[in-house]
Amino acid sequence: MKLKKLSFRLRIFLAMILLVLLASVLIAAVTIYQYQEETREYHQERLNRKEKAIKRNIDFVIRETTYEVTTEKIPLIFKEKIYEIADVHNLQVNLYDLDGGLLISSKASISPDTTATKCLGANILNSLSQTAERRFVEKNFEGDVAFQSSYSYITDQKFKPLAILNLPYLEEDDFFSNELNEFLKRLTLAYLFMLIVAIILAYLLSKYITKSLKAISEKMKATRLERRNEKIEIQSTSEEIENLVQAYNSMIDELEESAVKLATSEREQAWREMAKQVAHEIKNPLTPMRLSVQSFQRKFNVNDPSIDKKVDEYSKTLIQQIDTMSSIASAFSNFAKMPAQKNELLNVVEITKLALDIFSEDYIHFTSEKETIKAKLDRTQLIRVITNLVKNGTQAIPEDQENKAILVAVSQVENQVIITISDNGPGISEENKTKIFEPKFTTKSSGMGLGLAMVKNIVETYQGSITFTTEKDKGTTFKVVFPTEKNN
Repeated sequence: MKLKKLSFRLRIFLAMILLVLLASVLIAAVTIYQYQEETREYHQERLNRKEKAIKRNIDFVIRETTYEVTTEKIPLIFKEKIYEIADVHNLQVNLYDLDGGLLISSKASISPDTTATKCLGANILNSLSQTAERRFVEKNFEGDVAFQSSYSYITDQKFKPLAILNLPYLEEDDFFSNELNEFLKRLTLAYLFMLIVAIILAYLLSKYITKSLKAISEKMKATRLERRNEKIEIQSTSEEIENLVQAYNSMIDELEESAVKLATSEREQAWREMAKQVAHEIKNPLTPMRLSVQSFQRKFNVNDPSIDKKVDEYSKTLIQQIDTMSSIASAFSNFAKMPAQKNELLNVVEITKLALDIFSEDYIHFTSEKETIKAKLDRTQLIRVITNLVKNGTQAIPEDQENKAILVAVSQVENQVIITISDNGPGISEENKTKIFEPKFTTKSSGMGLGLAMVKNIVETYQGSITFTTEKDKGTTFKVVFPTEKNN
Protein backbone atom coordinates (compact mmCIF):
# COMPACT_ATOMS: atom_id res chain seq x y z
CA MET A 1 0.00 0.00 0.00
CA LYS A 2 1.38 3.38 -0.91
CA LEU A 3 2.04 5.83 1.90
CA LYS A 4 0.00 8.54 0.18
CA LYS A 5 -3.12 6.37 0.36
CA LEU A 6 -2.86 5.82 4.12
CA SER A 7 -5.12 7.85 6.38
CA PHE A 8 -3.65 10.64 8.49
CA ARG A 9 -4.65 8.77 11.64
CA LEU A 10 -2.86 5.61 10.53
CA ARG A 11 0.23 7.62 9.57
CA ILE A 12 0.44 9.12 13.08
CA PHE A 13 -0.05 5.69 14.64
CA LEU A 14 2.63 4.03 12.49
CA ALA A 15 5.06 6.94 12.96
CA MET A 16 4.93 6.65 16.75
CA ILE A 17 5.33 2.85 16.71
CA LEU A 18 8.25 3.08 14.28
CA LEU A 19 9.85 5.74 16.45
CA VAL A 20 9.71 3.45 19.50
CA LEU A 21 11.07 0.49 17.53
CA LEU A 22 13.86 2.60 16.04
CA ALA A 23 14.79 3.89 19.49
CA SER A 24 14.83 0.31 20.83
CA VAL A 25 17.12 -0.92 18.06
CA LEU A 26 19.40 2.11 18.37
CA ILE A 27 19.77 1.79 22.16
CA ALA A 28 20.40 -1.97 21.85
CA ALA A 29 23.11 -1.33 19.24
CA VAL A 30 24.74 1.37 21.39
CA THR A 31 24.60 -0.94 24.43
CA ILE A 32 26.27 -3.82 22.59
CA TYR A 33 28.95 -1.51 21.24
CA GLN A 34 29.56 -0.05 24.73
CA TYR A 35 29.89 -3.53 26.27
CA GLN A 36 32.34 -4.56 23.58
CA GLU A 37 34.45 -1.45 24.18
CA GLU A 38 34.40 -1.98 27.92
CA THR A 39 35.42 -5.64 27.47
CA ARG A 40 38.28 -4.67 25.17
CA GLU A 41 39.54 -2.00 27.61
CA TYR A 42 39.16 -4.39 30.54
CA HIS A 43 41.31 -7.09 28.91
CA GLN A 44 43.87 -4.54 27.80
CA GLU A 45 44.21 -3.01 31.27
CA ARG A 46 44.23 -6.44 32.96
CA LEU A 47 47.06 -7.59 30.70
CA ASN A 48 48.99 -4.40 31.49
CA ARG A 49 48.53 -4.91 35.24
CA LYS A 50 49.64 -8.54 35.10
CA GLU A 51 52.64 -7.66 32.95
CA LYS A 52 53.78 -4.97 35.39
CA ALA A 53 53.33 -7.30 38.36
CA ILE A 54 55.24 -10.14 36.67
CA LYS A 55 58.04 -7.76 35.70
CA ARG A 56 58.38 -6.68 39.32
CA ASN A 57 58.72 -10.32 40.33
CA ILE A 58 61.29 -10.93 37.62
CA ASP A 59 63.29 -7.86 38.66
CA PHE A 60 63.25 -9.11 42.25
CA VAL A 61 64.53 -12.56 41.18
CA ILE A 62 67.29 -10.97 39.11
CA ARG A 63 68.41 -8.81 42.06
CA GLU A 64 68.42 -11.75 44.45
CA THR A 65 70.08 -14.34 42.21
CA THR A 66 73.61 -15.56 42.83
CA TYR A 67 74.10 -16.41 39.17
CA GLU A 68 75.75 -14.04 36.77
CA VAL A 69 73.02 -11.92 35.22
CA THR A 70 73.34 -12.68 31.51
CA THR A 71 71.03 -13.89 28.81
CA GLU A 72 72.63 -17.32 28.81
CA LYS A 73 72.02 -17.72 32.56
CA ILE A 74 68.31 -16.85 32.37
CA PRO A 75 67.20 -20.54 32.26
CA LEU A 76 69.22 -21.20 35.41
CA ILE A 77 68.04 -18.05 37.19
CA PHE A 78 64.35 -18.84 36.54
CA LYS A 79 64.59 -22.61 36.63
CA GLU A 80 62.20 -22.85 39.58
CA LYS A 81 61.02 -19.26 39.96
CA ILE A 82 59.22 -19.10 36.59
CA TYR A 83 56.69 -21.70 37.79
CA GLU A 84 56.06 -19.77 40.99
CA ILE A 85 55.50 -16.54 39.05
CA ALA A 86 53.11 -18.23 36.61
CA ASP A 87 51.21 -19.89 39.45
CA VAL A 88 50.89 -16.69 41.49
CA HIS A 89 49.65 -14.63 38.55
CA ASN A 90 47.74 -17.48 36.87
CA LEU A 91 49.38 -16.69 33.57
CA GLN A 92 51.83 -18.54 31.34
CA VAL A 93 55.28 -16.95 31.24
CA ASN A 94 57.75 -17.39 28.36
CA LEU A 95 61.25 -15.93 28.16
CA TYR A 96 63.10 -15.58 24.87
CA ASP A 97 66.61 -14.43 24.09
CA LEU A 98 67.17 -11.22 22.16
CA ASP A 99 67.24 -13.15 18.86
CA GLY A 100 63.83 -14.70 19.52
CA GLY A 101 64.88 -18.15 20.67
CA LEU A 102 62.97 -19.70 23.56
CA LEU A 103 64.96 -19.77 26.78
CA ILE A 104 62.42 -21.05 29.31
CA SER A 105 58.65 -21.41 29.67
CA SER A 106 56.28 -22.07 32.53
CA LYS A 107 54.81 -24.82 30.34
CA ALA A 108 56.42 -28.19 30.93
CA SER A 109 56.77 -28.82 27.19
CA ILE A 110 56.24 -26.82 24.04
CA SER A 111 54.20 -28.54 21.37
CA PRO A 112 52.89 -27.17 18.07
CA ASP A 113 49.35 -26.72 19.45
CA THR A 114 50.43 -24.59 22.43
CA THR A 115 50.35 -20.82 22.65
CA ALA A 116 54.15 -20.60 22.97
CA THR A 117 56.56 -21.04 20.07
CA LYS A 118 60.26 -22.04 20.15
CA CYS A 119 61.26 -19.04 18.06
CA LEU A 120 59.73 -15.60 17.61
CA GLY A 121 59.03 -14.30 14.13
CA ALA A 122 60.96 -11.45 12.55
CA ASN A 123 57.83 -9.27 12.51
CA ILE A 124 57.56 -9.50 16.28
CA LEU A 125 61.24 -8.66 16.82
CA ASN A 126 61.09 -5.74 14.40
CA SER A 127 57.90 -4.36 15.96
CA LEU A 128 59.33 -4.73 19.43
CA SER A 129 62.55 -2.92 18.62
CA GLN A 130 60.87 -0.13 16.70
CA THR A 131 58.22 0.91 19.24
CA ALA A 132 59.01 3.73 21.64
CA GLU A 133 57.70 1.77 24.59
CA ARG A 134 59.83 -1.28 23.63
CA ARG A 135 56.64 -3.28 23.90
CA PHE A 136 54.45 -5.07 21.37
CA VAL A 137 51.01 -6.67 21.75
CA GLU A 138 49.71 -9.14 19.20
CA LYS A 139 46.09 -10.36 19.06
CA ASN A 140 45.24 -13.75 17.59
CA PHE A 141 42.19 -16.00 17.22
CA GLU A 142 41.88 -19.72 17.45
CA GLY A 143 38.38 -20.53 16.37
CA ASP A 144 36.05 -18.41 18.51
CA VAL A 145 38.69 -17.94 21.21
CA ALA A 146 40.69 -14.68 21.24
CA PHE A 147 43.96 -14.19 23.08
CA GLN A 148 46.60 -11.48 23.30
CA SER A 149 50.38 -11.94 23.50
CA SER A 150 52.46 -9.14 24.94
CA TYR A 151 56.16 -8.90 24.23
CA SER A 152 58.52 -6.65 26.26
CA TYR A 153 62.17 -6.52 27.31
CA ILE A 154 63.45 -7.42 30.76
CA THR A 155 66.65 -5.70 31.78
CA ASP A 156 69.38 -5.99 34.38
CA GLN A 157 70.03 -3.38 37.04
CA LYS A 158 71.81 -1.26 34.47
CA PHE A 159 68.77 -1.40 32.16
CA LYS A 160 70.59 -3.58 29.68
CA PRO A 161 68.18 -5.92 27.80
CA LEU A 162 68.53 -9.48 28.94
CA ALA A 163 65.57 -11.28 27.40
CA ILE A 164 62.12 -10.90 25.90
CA LEU A 165 59.15 -11.53 28.16
CA ASN A 166 56.11 -13.09 26.48
CA LEU A 167 52.76 -13.32 28.27
CA PRO A 168 49.99 -15.21 26.39
CA TYR A 169 46.68 -13.84 27.74
CA LEU A 170 43.41 -15.61 27.05
CA GLU A 171 40.37 -13.26 26.78
CA GLU A 172 37.65 -14.97 28.78
CA ASP A 173 34.41 -13.18 27.87
CA ASP A 174 31.90 -15.54 29.45
CA PHE A 175 31.19 -13.17 32.30
CA PHE A 176 30.70 -10.19 30.00
CA SER A 177 28.64 -12.21 27.53
CA ASN A 178 26.35 -13.43 30.28
CA GLU A 179 26.05 -9.94 31.68
CA LEU A 180 25.30 -8.53 28.22
CA ASN A 181 22.70 -11.20 27.48
CA GLU A 182 21.03 -10.59 30.82
CA PHE A 183 20.96 -6.86 30.20
CA LEU A 184 19.52 -7.33 26.69
CA LYS A 185 16.79 -9.59 28.08
CA ARG A 186 15.80 -6.95 30.60
CA LEU A 187 15.98 -4.26 27.94
CA THR A 188 13.75 -6.34 25.63
CA LEU A 189 11.15 -6.79 28.34
CA ALA A 190 11.26 -3.07 29.13
CA TYR A 191 10.82 -2.14 25.49
CA LEU A 192 8.04 -4.65 24.98
CA PHE A 193 6.21 -2.94 27.80
CA MET A 194 7.03 0.48 26.30
CA LEU A 195 5.84 -0.74 22.88
CA ILE A 196 2.49 -1.81 24.29
CA VAL A 197 2.15 1.53 26.08
CA ALA A 198 3.22 3.35 22.89
CA ILE A 199 0.61 1.48 20.82
CA ILE A 200 -2.13 2.45 23.25
CA LEU A 201 -0.95 6.07 23.44
CA ALA A 202 -0.50 6.28 19.66
CA TYR A 203 -4.02 4.96 19.12
CA LEU A 204 -5.56 7.40 21.59
CA LEU A 205 -3.47 10.34 20.39
CA SER A 206 -4.14 9.68 16.69
CA LYS A 207 -7.85 9.28 17.46
CA TYR A 208 -7.86 12.55 19.39
CA ILE A 209 -5.99 14.43 16.65
CA THR A 210 -8.09 13.08 13.79
CA LYS A 211 -11.41 13.38 15.62
CA SER A 212 -11.62 17.09 14.86
CA LEU A 213 -10.41 16.55 11.30
CA LYS A 214 -13.06 13.87 10.79
CA ALA A 215 -15.77 16.22 12.04
CA ILE A 216 -14.54 18.91 9.64
CA SER A 217 -14.39 16.39 6.78
CA GLU A 218 -17.98 15.23 7.39
CA LYS A 219 -19.18 18.83 7.45
CA MET A 220 -17.36 19.55 4.21
CA LYS A 221 -18.89 16.49 2.55
CA ALA A 222 -22.34 17.67 3.63
CA THR A 223 -21.75 21.19 2.28
CA ARG A 224 -24.20 22.05 -0.48
CA LEU A 225 -24.54 25.21 -2.48
CA GLU A 226 -28.32 24.98 -2.78
CA ARG A 227 -29.11 24.97 0.94
CA ARG A 228 -28.04 26.54 4.20
CA ASN A 229 -25.01 24.84 5.74
CA GLU A 230 -24.26 24.48 9.42
CA LYS A 231 -21.08 25.88 10.91
CA ILE A 232 -18.61 23.73 12.81
CA GLU A 233 -18.42 24.08 16.58
CA ILE A 234 -15.55 22.22 18.27
CA GLN A 235 -14.52 22.84 21.87
CA SER A 236 -11.07 22.36 23.43
CA THR A 237 -9.03 21.79 20.32
CA SER A 238 -5.58 22.78 19.12
CA GLU A 239 -4.75 26.16 17.60
CA GLU A 240 -4.24 24.67 14.14
CA ILE A 241 -7.62 22.89 14.15
CA GLU A 242 -9.29 26.03 15.49
CA ASN A 243 -7.83 28.06 12.62
CA LEU A 244 -9.10 25.45 10.16
CA VAL A 245 -12.58 25.58 11.70
CA GLN A 246 -12.63 29.37 11.53
CA ALA A 247 -11.57 29.24 7.89
CA TYR A 248 -14.36 26.75 7.13
CA ASN A 249 -16.98 28.85 8.92
CA SER A 250 -15.82 31.93 7.02
CA MET A 251 -16.08 29.95 3.80
CA ILE A 252 -19.66 28.96 4.71
CA ASP A 253 -20.61 32.63 5.16
CA GLU A 254 -19.04 33.53 1.83
CA LEU A 255 -20.66 30.49 0.21
CA GLU A 256 -24.11 31.58 1.34
CA GLU A 257 -23.56 35.06 -0.05
CA SER A 258 -22.29 33.58 -3.31
CA ALA A 259 -25.23 31.16 -3.43
CA VAL A 260 -27.71 34.04 -3.16
CA LYS A 261 -25.91 35.98 -5.88
CA LEU A 262 -25.64 32.87 -8.05
CA ALA A 263 -29.32 32.00 -7.63
CA THR A 264 -30.28 35.53 -8.60
CA SER A 265 -27.94 35.45 -11.57
CA GLU A 266 -29.19 32.01 -12.66
CA ARG A 267 -32.81 33.17 -12.50
CA GLU A 268 -31.99 36.21 -14.58
CA GLN A 269 -29.99 34.14 -17.03
CA ALA A 270 -32.78 31.54 -17.25
CA TRP A 271 -35.32 34.20 -18.10
CA ARG A 272 -32.98 35.74 -20.67
CA GLU A 273 -32.41 32.33 -22.27
CA MET A 274 -36.12 31.61 -22.23
CA ALA A 275 -36.86 34.96 -23.82
CA LYS A 276 -34.29 34.26 -26.53
CA GLN A 277 -35.71 30.81 -27.18
CA VAL A 278 -39.28 32.08 -27.32
CA ALA A 279 -38.21 34.82 -29.71
CA HIS A 280 -36.43 32.23 -31.84
CA GLU A 281 -39.47 29.92 -31.81
CA ILE A 282 -41.78 32.74 -32.80
CA LYS A 283 -39.41 33.87 -35.51
CA ASN A 284 -39.35 30.39 -37.08
CA PRO A 285 -43.04 30.35 -38.13
CA LEU A 286 -42.92 34.02 -39.10
CA THR A 287 -40.36 33.31 -41.82
CA PRO A 288 -42.43 30.68 -43.67
CA MET A 289 -45.54 32.88 -43.22
CA ARG A 290 -43.70 35.76 -44.89
CA LEU A 291 -42.45 33.47 -47.65
CA SER A 292 -45.97 32.11 -48.18
CA VAL A 293 -47.45 35.60 -48.44
CA GLN A 294 -44.72 36.71 -50.85
CA SER A 295 -45.23 33.59 -52.95
CA PHE A 296 -48.97 34.18 -52.95
CA GLN A 297 -48.42 37.75 -54.11
CA ARG A 298 -46.17 36.65 -56.97
CA LYS A 299 -48.37 33.79 -58.15
CA PHE A 300 -51.80 35.32 -57.54
CA ASN A 301 -53.86 35.36 -60.71
CA VAL A 302 -57.59 35.96 -60.68
CA ASN A 303 -58.05 34.03 -63.89
CA ASP A 304 -56.19 30.97 -62.60
CA PRO A 305 -58.74 28.11 -62.61
CA SER A 306 -57.09 26.58 -59.49
CA ILE A 307 -57.00 29.83 -57.56
CA ASP A 308 -59.39 28.50 -54.90
CA LYS A 309 -57.19 25.47 -54.25
CA LYS A 310 -54.05 27.60 -53.96
CA VAL A 311 -55.76 30.05 -51.60
CA ASP A 312 -56.86 27.13 -49.49
CA GLU A 313 -53.28 25.74 -49.34
CA TYR A 314 -51.81 29.12 -48.44
CA SER A 315 -54.47 29.61 -45.80
CA LYS A 316 -53.74 26.19 -44.26
CA THR A 317 -50.03 26.99 -44.16
CA LEU A 318 -50.61 30.34 -42.49
CA ILE A 319 -53.10 28.91 -40.04
CA GLN A 320 -50.68 26.09 -39.17
CA GLN A 321 -47.86 28.54 -38.42
CA ILE A 322 -50.20 30.84 -36.51
CA ASP A 323 -51.27 27.87 -34.41
CA THR A 324 -47.62 27.14 -33.68
CA MET A 325 -47.06 30.74 -32.58
CA SER A 326 -50.19 30.58 -30.47
CA SER A 327 -49.03 27.41 -28.72
CA ILE A 328 -45.68 29.01 -28.00
CA ALA A 329 -47.31 32.12 -26.60
CA SER A 330 -49.66 30.02 -24.47
CA ALA A 331 -46.81 27.95 -23.14
CA PHE A 332 -44.79 31.05 -22.28
CA SER A 333 -47.70 32.46 -20.35
CA ASN A 334 -47.90 29.14 -18.43
CA PHE A 335 -44.60 29.54 -16.61
CA ALA A 336 -42.52 29.74 -19.79
CA LYS A 337 -42.87 26.10 -20.80
CA MET A 338 -42.64 24.89 -24.39
CA PRO A 339 -45.75 23.19 -25.81
CA ALA A 340 -46.39 19.82 -24.23
CA GLN A 341 -45.81 16.84 -26.44
CA LYS A 342 -48.91 15.40 -28.06
CA ASN A 343 -47.74 12.05 -29.35
CA GLU A 344 -49.80 10.62 -32.17
CA LEU A 345 -49.19 8.08 -34.89
CA LEU A 346 -48.03 10.16 -37.85
CA ASN A 347 -47.05 9.46 -41.43
CA VAL A 348 -43.54 10.94 -41.38
CA VAL A 349 -43.46 11.14 -45.20
CA GLU A 350 -46.63 13.23 -45.32
CA ILE A 351 -45.57 15.54 -42.45
CA THR A 352 -42.17 16.09 -44.06
CA LYS A 353 -43.82 17.11 -47.34
CA LEU A 354 -46.10 19.44 -45.40
CA ALA A 355 -43.13 21.03 -43.63
CA LEU A 356 -41.33 21.59 -46.95
CA ASP A 357 -44.35 23.31 -48.51
CA ILE A 358 -43.51 26.55 -46.69
CA PHE A 359 -40.22 26.86 -48.61
CA SER A 360 -40.36 28.44 -52.07
CA GLU A 361 -36.80 27.58 -53.12
CA ASP A 362 -36.88 25.41 -56.22
CA TYR A 363 -33.57 23.69 -55.34
CA ILE A 364 -35.15 21.86 -52.39
CA HIS A 365 -35.90 18.25 -53.38
CA PHE A 366 -37.69 15.53 -51.50
CA THR A 367 -37.44 11.76 -51.87
CA SER A 368 -38.89 8.81 -49.98
CA GLU A 369 -38.56 5.08 -50.52
CA LYS A 370 -42.10 4.55 -49.17
CA GLU A 371 -45.38 6.43 -49.28
CA THR A 372 -46.10 5.66 -45.63
CA ILE A 373 -43.67 5.46 -42.74
CA LYS A 374 -45.38 5.78 -39.39
CA ALA A 375 -43.96 6.82 -36.04
CA LYS A 376 -45.40 8.13 -32.78
CA LEU A 377 -44.31 11.78 -32.65
CA ASP A 378 -45.63 15.27 -31.97
CA ARG A 379 -46.68 16.85 -35.26
CA THR A 380 -45.61 20.38 -34.34
CA GLN A 381 -42.21 19.33 -33.05
CA LEU A 382 -41.49 17.10 -36.05
CA ILE A 383 -42.26 20.02 -38.37
CA ARG A 384 -40.03 22.21 -36.24
CA VAL A 385 -37.14 19.74 -36.60
CA ILE A 386 -37.46 19.57 -40.39
CA THR A 387 -37.95 23.31 -40.96
CA ASN A 388 -35.01 24.21 -38.74
CA LEU A 389 -32.64 21.83 -40.52
CA VAL A 390 -33.81 22.85 -43.99
CA LYS A 391 -33.59 26.52 -43.07
CA ASN A 392 -30.05 26.02 -41.80
CA GLY A 393 -29.21 24.31 -45.08
CA THR A 394 -30.53 27.18 -47.18
CA GLN A 395 -28.67 29.70 -45.06
CA ALA A 396 -25.44 27.67 -45.24
CA ILE A 397 -25.27 27.91 -49.03
CA PRO A 398 -23.79 31.24 -50.22
CA GLU A 399 -26.22 33.41 -52.20
CA ASP A 400 -23.85 33.69 -55.17
CA GLN A 401 -23.29 29.93 -55.40
CA GLU A 402 -24.50 28.24 -58.55
CA ASN A 403 -26.23 24.83 -58.66
CA LYS A 404 -27.64 25.11 -55.15
CA ALA A 405 -29.15 21.89 -53.89
CA ILE A 406 -30.86 20.67 -50.73
CA LEU A 407 -32.01 17.07 -50.64
CA VAL A 408 -34.48 15.87 -48.00
CA ALA A 409 -34.91 12.09 -47.83
CA VAL A 410 -37.06 9.84 -45.64
CA SER A 411 -36.36 6.12 -45.31
CA GLN A 412 -36.96 3.22 -42.96
CA VAL A 413 -34.42 0.70 -41.69
CA GLU A 414 -35.95 -2.02 -39.52
CA ASN A 415 -37.67 -0.19 -36.62
CA GLN A 416 -36.17 3.21 -37.32
CA VAL A 417 -37.24 6.11 -39.48
CA ILE A 418 -34.35 8.09 -40.94
CA ILE A 419 -34.60 11.67 -42.14
CA THR A 420 -31.58 13.17 -43.92
CA ILE A 421 -31.15 16.80 -44.97
CA SER A 422 -28.15 17.40 -47.25
CA ASP A 423 -26.83 20.64 -48.69
CA ASN A 424 -23.96 21.41 -51.05
CA GLY A 425 -22.64 24.36 -49.11
CA PRO A 426 -19.07 24.98 -47.90
CA GLY A 427 -19.38 22.49 -45.01
CA ILE A 428 -18.64 22.91 -41.30
CA SER A 429 -15.13 23.83 -40.17
CA GLU A 430 -13.14 21.57 -37.82
CA GLU A 431 -13.24 24.07 -34.96
CA ASN A 432 -17.04 24.33 -35.15
CA LYS A 433 -17.82 20.62 -35.29
CA THR A 434 -17.86 20.21 -31.49
CA LYS A 435 -19.93 23.37 -30.96
CA ILE A 436 -22.62 22.86 -33.57
CA PHE A 437 -25.31 21.67 -31.10
CA GLU A 438 -24.40 24.08 -28.30
CA PRO A 439 -27.03 26.68 -27.33
CA LYS A 440 -26.34 30.21 -28.53
CA PHE A 441 -23.67 29.04 -30.98
CA THR A 442 -24.10 30.41 -34.49
CA THR A 443 -21.90 31.23 -37.46
CA LYS A 444 -24.48 33.61 -38.92
CA SER A 445 -24.56 37.36 -38.40
CA SER A 446 -28.19 37.10 -37.29
CA GLY A 447 -30.04 34.55 -35.19
CA MET A 448 -29.55 33.36 -31.65
CA GLY A 449 -28.08 29.95 -32.26
CA LEU A 450 -30.87 28.03 -30.51
CA GLY A 451 -32.22 26.13 -33.55
CA LEU A 452 -29.92 23.10 -33.62
CA ALA A 453 -29.79 22.89 -29.82
CA MET A 454 -33.59 22.79 -29.77
CA VAL A 455 -33.69 20.21 -32.58
CA LYS A 456 -31.25 17.98 -30.67
CA ASN A 457 -33.37 18.29 -27.54
CA ILE A 458 -36.57 17.33 -29.38
CA VAL A 459 -34.94 14.36 -31.11
CA GLU A 460 -33.43 12.99 -27.89
CA THR A 461 -36.80 13.39 -26.13
CA TYR A 462 -38.12 10.71 -28.49
CA GLN A 463 -35.12 8.42 -27.81
CA GLY A 464 -33.79 9.39 -31.22
CA SER A 465 -30.44 10.70 -32.37
CA ILE A 466 -29.08 13.41 -34.62
CA THR A 467 -25.65 13.32 -36.24
CA PHE A 468 -23.96 15.04 -39.15
CA THR A 469 -21.23 14.45 -41.69
CA THR A 470 -19.51 17.29 -43.48
CA GLU A 471 -16.88 17.75 -46.15
CA LYS A 472 -15.16 20.99 -47.00
CA ASP A 473 -16.58 22.71 -50.13
CA LYS A 474 -18.91 19.75 -50.72
CA GLY A 475 -21.61 20.21 -48.11
CA THR A 476 -23.14 18.82 -44.94
CA THR A 477 -25.66 16.08 -44.23
CA PHE A 478 -27.72 15.95 -41.03
CA LYS A 479 -29.18 12.56 -40.13
CA VAL A 480 -32.15 12.28 -37.75
CA VAL A 481 -33.22 8.85 -36.51
CA PHE A 482 -36.55 8.14 -34.73
CA PRO A 483 -37.97 4.80 -33.57
CA THR A 484 -41.00 3.68 -35.63
CA GLU A 485 -44.03 1.52 -34.93
CA LYS A 486 -42.90 -2.14 -34.89
CA ASN A 487 -46.03 -3.42 -36.63
CA ASN A 488 -45.64 -1.08 -39.55
